[in-house]
Amino acid sequence: MSAATASRYHRSMAMTTKSAEPDHRTELRAAAALFHGLADSTRLAVVRRLADGEARIVDLTAQLGLAQSTVSAHVACLRDCGLVEGRPEARQIFYSLARPELLELLLAGEALLAATGSKVSLCPNYGTATMGDAPTEAAGE
Repeated sequence: MSAATASRYHRSMAMTTKSAEPDHRTELRAAAALFHGLADSTRLAVVRRLADGEARIVDLTAQLGLAQSTVSAHVACLRDCGLVEGRPEARQIFYSLARPELLELLLAGEALLAATGSKVSLCPNYGTATMGDAPTEAAGE
């Protein structure tokens, strides 16, 4: 095949994709992953406790009344998500919140819950009754 024939069949073509436009779905997926990571009540309890200061797994186990394996697994999940970090000291690791914005997010969430009252806990899709917990407020409120 001659060079002229090859260039005729192998032309450079400009690729037109929609990637030049901002893809908000990517941002939303990241936000959904963040909230999914915080959606577990045990992980939320760990985050809430670490908001008061650093703690070891043994401290979290005693304070939360959970098994060591459960606490370790949830702390590992939070660490893998970049929400919690560990500071080794001798043969111990002290865990703390990795970002101060996480505490701000928790405070904003608590304010939102206070503003919506029982509506969130009574939500038919994600309320406490659908998550295996009993509702804490009467349905008529």
